[in-house]
Amino acid sequence: SYPTADRYRGDFGVEQYRQALRQRRDSCTTEPLSLYVHIPFCESVCYYCACNKVVTRHHDRAARYLDALSREIALHVEELGPGVPVSQLHFGGGTPTFLSNEELARLMGDLRGAFHFQPDAEISVEVDPRTATPERLAFLQQLGFNRLSFGVQDFDERVQVAVHRVQSFDDVAALMHSARALGYASVNVDLIYGLPLQTAASFARTIEQVIALRPDRIALYAYAHLPERFKPQRRINEADLPDRETRVGLLSSAIQGFLNQGYTYIGMDHFALNTDALAIAKQRGELHRNFQGYSTQPDRDLIALGVSAIGRIGDTYSQNAKILDEYYAAIESGKFAVERGLTLSADDLVRREVIMDIMCQGRVDFSRIEAKHGLQFGDYFSRELSQMASLAELGLVNLHLGELRVTGLGWYFVRAVAMTFDK
Repeated sequence: SYPTADRYRGDFGVEQYRQALRQRRDSCTTEPLSLYVHIPFCESVCYYCACNKVVTRHHDRAARYLDALSREIALHVEELGPGVPVSQLHFGGGTPTFLSNEELARLMGDLRGAFHFQPDAEISVEVDPRTATPERLAFLQQLGFNRLSFGVQDFDERVQVAVHRVQSFDDVAALMHSARALGYASVNVDLIYGLPLQTAASFARTIEQVIALRPDRIALYAYAHLPERFKPQRRINEADLPDRETRVGLLSSAIQGFLNQGYTYIGMDHFALNTDALAIAKQRGELHRNFQGYSTQPDRDLIALGVSAIGRIGDTYSQNAKILDEYYAAIESGKFAVERGLTLSADDLVRREVIMDIMCQGRVDFSRIEAKHGLQFGDYFSRELSQMASLAELGLVNLHLGELRVTGLGWYFVRAVAMTFDK
C-alpha cells in the first residue's frame, strides 16, 4: 500500500472504520469487494518466517477462531448489508490448510451466506505442501477455490533443514499434477533467495526443478534477516547466510532461468508464463496491484478478516489487532478489531496513484494526473523529477515531455523508481 503499513496510526480505530464502511454503503456503489481472511495457525515454525502466526499442534484452537471470524463477518453485514458482490477472495496465513475440511467448509459457508460471489470470482488459498494431499486439493476445489499458491522456498535438503521446512520435490510435483488434473485456473509457487546454505549451484537446481513443474506464476522473494524483530529467525546461523555478492548472483541466475523458459518478469518479485493472464495484462498495460500482489483486477475495496489483517475501504487503510487475545477481546465484545489505520490525505492520494502507475504500467502520464487532481505535475513533483534525472542516467527511466517511462532494465528496480515519489 501507499502509504505503507508502518505509517498507520493508533488514532484511526473502530469508529473511523465503521464510518468508512457506511460511506461505502451510502454511496450505493456496485463495485465488487475483495476479501482477505488471515488464518494464523501453523503446525511448525519456519525459521525465516516474518508472518503473523500461532504455532500449535492443537487443532482444537481453530474452533474459537472460526467463531470470531463468523462474528466479524456478521459485523460487516450489519454495516454494508447482505449480498455485497465479491470478485476476489484470498486465504492467507499462517497456514490456511491448518483448518480441517469441515472447518474450511464452515468458513466458506459463512462467507457465501454473507456476500454474493460473482461467477468468475478469483478464489485462492495458500497451501503448505507438507500437509496437503491430492484429496485435500479436490475438496478445496469443491468449496470453490480455483487458484492455489504452494510455499516451496527451496528444494535443497540442506537449506530446508536449516530453515526447518523439509518437503521433497516429488511431493510438490504430485500436488502440482493433481492441481492440473483438477483444472485449477492458476497455480503459483513461492521461492526465497538469500536463505542459509544457499549456493549458486544449489539454487540453480531449485530453479530447474521449479521450471520443470511449470507453475503459472512464480513469486521470488528476498529473505530479510531481522532476528531482533522476528524471534524464529534467531534460530538461523548468520554465518550460513549467503553474502551480498552471492545473493545478487542467486537473483540474477533465477531471473535469467525463468526468462529463458517462457516466463515474463511482471515486476516486484513476480513472474508469469507468457500465456498467463498476468503476463498478457502486463503486455497490454492493464496490470493492477493490491495487498496480494499483482492482479488483473482493479484495486478494489478490501475487507480484511482475522488477526493482524489489513484492509482498504475508500480512502482509508486499517489493520486488525496483531495479538490473538486482543483480537478475540474486541470481536467477542461485539466490536470490530481495528486497532490502527489511516485516512489518506489529498497528497497521499495523488502519490499513491503515481506510484501505482509506475509499479503497474511502468508509465506516468503527467496530463492525466494533472486533470484528475488539479495540479501542475512539474511544479508539484519538482523535487522528485530532479531525482529522476539521476535514474535516467542509470538507464532505469526515460523522461519525455509530459511522461515518465520505466525502461526494461528499470523494471528490475521498479521499487526504487516508485520510492522516489514516497513522501
